[in-house]
Amino acid sequence: MSRDAAPARPRVVCISQARIGSTRLPGKVLMEAAGAPLLAHHLNRLRRCRSVDAVVLATTVRPDDDPVADLAGRLGVAVFRGDEADVLGRFAGAAAMADADVVVRVTADCPLIDPVLVDRAVALFHAGRARTPPVDYVAIDTTRFPRGLDAEVFTRAALDTAAAEATDPAEREHVTPFLYRRPDRFRLGEPLAPEGPPRPLRWCVDEPADFDLVSRLLEALMPGTPDFGWQDCCNLMHNHPEWAGINRDVGQRTVG
Repeated sequence: MSRDAAPARPRVVCISQARIGSTRLPGKVLMEAAGAPLLAHHLNRLRRCRSVDAVVLATTVRPDDDPVADLAGRLGVAVFRGDEADVLGRFAGAAAMADADVVVRVTADCPLIDPVLVDRAVALFHAGRARTPPVDYVAIDTTRFPRGLDAEVFTRAALDTAAAEATDPAEREHVTPFLYRRPDRFRLGEPLAPEGPPRPLRWCVDEPADFDLVSRLLEALMPGTPDFGWQDCCNLMHNHPEWAGINRDVGQRTVG
């Protein structure tokens, strides 16, 4: 490379995790709404991200998860399979397989994920990397955006460090706590937040009530607006205020 040549753009890989054996709603990623499995909605939306060079599905080596891997393959999405309990190891393996420099972590229980928000999070991460010192991690602010739009962006180097050093079972299950629990080692960028007040809505799928609400949103939006964004969902919820009560009592699992 000549002295004046621009440095190569980092390769951004979006990795989503999915498996059949959900504890609260087994098989949820293959449940159908608006004519397709939730996993298909999720992956097809991710493929519209303009900032992402590749999408990879990280699932387990269990035979039960063969249908998950098969569906991703039919959609043209690369698949990495690893240990069921070691999700961190799965992400590190998927990132290595895809030759990632930057990783976007999402989860397949978010079928309404917004590719525009993912792109905004990646742009915020790149802006943070250009500063001194550069950031290692940026996330969508899940306390202000509706749950179900979640995305985290971090360096492959930080992921590899976590995979090599993490011993806490929670850190291996939830992938990123090793990073955000150690601000002395990993520089955390400001999260991506919406303008205006927080939106205390829940669009991820963990329980039957979540599936009920998400199905209604997909079935209302997909026929006429297949490339809908999160604000389209907000507008639909505004027009159907009774929908907010469908999954109001479902609790979100938390990680310290």
